Amino acid sequence: MDIEKTKAIIEAILFAAGRVVKINELVLVLEKNEEEINKIIENMQEEYKAENRGIEIIKVDNGFQLATKNGLHEYIYPILDKRNKPNLSTAALETLSIIAYNPKITRAEIEAIRGVSADACVYKLLEYGLIEEAGKTDLPGKPMAYKTTEDFLKMFGYSSLNDLPELPRYKLDENQQIVIDDLIEENEEAKKDDINVEEKNNNMIQNEAPMPEREGKDELKEAEN
Repeated sequence: MDIEKTKAIIEAILFAAGRVVKINELVLVLEKNEEEINKIIENMQEEYKAENRGIEIIKVDNGFQLATKNGLHEYIYPILDKRNKPNLSTAALETLSIIAYNPKITRAEIEAIRGVSADACVYKLLEYGLIEEAGKTDLPGKPMAYKTTEDFLKMFGYSSLNDLPELPRYKLDENQQIVIDDLIEENEEAKKDDINVEEKNNNMIQNEAPMPEREGKDELKEAEN
């Protein structure tokens, strides 16, 4: 099967599916390995950009989807959807960010980080399909955990959660949760280090050795006398 026909088949599959098509599904249909398919799709993506097409192929986790080109959504909504665009408040965006960086986090843990109730925000994010239930945890009472969805990745233009901006200030435990205690301890240690450095500098200034006598000073005095 030549490359152009393979491209046509991939385009037809993505168009007809209307969802994220996993790479293993394409492997099964096209009888090509993942590396070959990824290279072909990357080539298609470049062609779409060069031709300034109104559609694009986006990567979502371990799959691909044919989507409207970013920036053209405002022209699509009036035709296909009479509802208002999803409008997320600052509180909802904060909650969504916490969930994105902490997969399988509980509502109580979200509230512990934000310091306020998260009920309304979690409900709204579930309604918009940006988060979903991730199963019950082993914590007392077995509270429900939450994680982001593929719709979240598509809405914000990420291929996977690995593409999220790094947060070097934070530490994550074995469950990929932010370790608040370590963060506080780290900040306190940093402050102590700053104080110690300042004290050392002051001691160095106070204990600084006297400047040596200039060479020939005694001879100069004798000449003057």
